Amino acid sequence: MSKYEIPFLTTAVQAFGQRFAMTRQAAFNYLHLHKGLAFLIEFYDVEHLQSMDETIDDLLIICQQNGGILA
Repeated sequence: MSKYEIPFLTTAVQAFGQRFAMTRQAAFNYLHLHKGLAFLIEFYDVEHLQSMDETIDDLLIICQQNGGILA
């Protein structure tokens, strides 16, 4: 993992939590459980070039495909 990935992951978790009114810990747990963090790490090279809104949209799709349910 590069030194640039950690700030990106931190920002993505925080932004995801804000969009869905979750604490950072709850957002982290949700993303970890439903493979969102693994997705961000694997596809960092593409995801960090998108807007954060697009990244969150991608995370939502990945998490829903892995059993996550959010309103």
